[in-house]
Amino acid sequence: SCYYKARNRSIYFPKACGWYDLYTGEQIMEKELVNSSTRQLIVNAPYERIPVFVREGAIIPFGPAMRWSDEKPANLINLYVYAGQNGEFQLYEDEGTNYNYERGQYPTIDITYNDASRTVSFSQRRGSFPGMLKQRRFNIVLITPDAPKPLNLDNPEGKMVDYNGKPVTVTL
Repeated sequence: SCYYKARNRSIYFPKACGWYDLYTGEQIMEKELVNSSTRQLIVNAPYERIPVFVREGAIIPFGPAMRWSDEKPANLINLYVYAGQNGEFQLYEDEGTNYNYERGQYPTIDITYNDASRTVSFSQRRGSFPGMLKQRRFNIVLITPDAPKPLNLDNPEGKMVDYNGKPVTVTL
């Protein structure tokens, strides 16, 4: 339940997968749960930070900070990958300043993570728009229970991948 000026909160974690704290990269352990049958945990919720948790297998892209949608090209994307299950994500982009996407002018890239082989695969890029980036870099940051990494939006340590629109698979 919510109450005025609350600084913590009871959170339910579905059992279908494991969970990570987005900010610390640490996995939520079964022993931390207040009640393993209801899968509840009391988490801190300070005024300046919303508690956010990420499921195993998630792939989350972080681009550069921008004040408006076409300020600069996102030629480097930090791709956070959370181990424990396979995952998939489709990267979509458009010009951000018009409705050309309604006419099919947008590219997509399918990105998959295979937990058993610890590989990330990028599909052939499909689609385009005038002036889009033909080449870009992905910095893949793998988060595991044994090697948690805090969220770092400026310069996270990861594995750099050059992507030119053709399929590529990277072992982490």
